[in-house]
Amino acid sequence: MPNTMNVSVSVNTAAHIIEQEVVEGSITGTLIDRYEIESSDKKKCVMLVFDKHYYRAGNRLTLTVLIDDFTGVTRVHCVAGGGGEGLFRFDWGAAESFEEIVFEALEKYIV
Repeated sequence: MPNTMNVSVSVNTAAHIIEQEVVEGSITGTLIDRYEIESSDKKKCVMLVFDKHYYRAGNRLTLTVLIDDFTGVTRVHCVAGGGGEGLFRFDWGAAESFEEIVFEALEKYIV
């Protein structure tokens, strides 16, 4: 599954939808950090970092989401990590499931 998509909503709206889905849509999802920067020509970039406990992975995973409109369309990029145990970092698909939350939340806005 690709981890970047373009959506038809603003950067702030996309960030709000994702935050709501991860935090309010689960018991263990938390927002660790939100960083926002705006350029002189009013382009915006928002970074969201979440963590969530996944029982199948046996620990907490992080999800980093970067949302920007630098190219004239709102672009969302996400990556999850931190799952698994030992040298092989096998997480039973938990990282992919964490990333899928973003795509499912924004599915109707994908362009």
